[in-house]
Amino acid sequence: MKLVFATHNKNKLEEVKKLVPTHIKLVSLTNIGCFNEIPETGTTLEENAKIKADYVTKNYGLACFADDTGLIVDILNGEPGVYSARYAGLDKNSDDNMNKLLHKLEDKNSRTAYFKTVIALNLNEEKHLFSGIVEGEILAERKGQGGFGYDPIFKPNGYKETFAELPLSIKNKISHRGKAMKKLLDFLQ
Repeated sequence: MKLVFATHNKNKLEEVKKLVPTHIKLVSLTNIGCFNEIPETGTTLEENAKIKADYVTKNYGLACFADDTGLIVDILNGEPGVYSARYAGLDKNSDDNMNKLLHKLEDKNSRTAYFKTVIALNLNEEKHLFSGIVEGEILAERKGQGGFGYDPIFKPNGYKETFAELPLSIKNKISHRGKAMKKLLDFLQ
């Protein structure tokens, strides 16, 4: 089975490839010749995931899944949420995003947060949604060299390390994206 993962994010693609069994040929937007940045105009993670999956299905006629992920910080009323990737600006700079979040949390005593990923799958003219959540906290400073996005400042509950410090094999088992992907792959079995 050939399945398009609607992303240009190489880090995300590598994470997901490690989860997908060999009988599924996973291809990216670049592989299908889609170099457009698909606008994420939704107000929820679900809407943005659907927009991206629908774009590929409509314009390329291929089975596709797309995800959208948000970091939800409780004391900031859910910020950055659906705007996580572009929290500090449209250039989607992870360092700027982390700096803005850490600045907003400087005088806060609660740092609880969770990541949520929603995956929209378009397959055989049917649409499906899968989601995954991981709870944790935002640290006051960056730790670790791995991962991407907010990984250096997010420590999942039950672990001493941030996502940027954990090996990918562990992160994929416990992460929001890993949980959503497991649901997707179980459905495809």
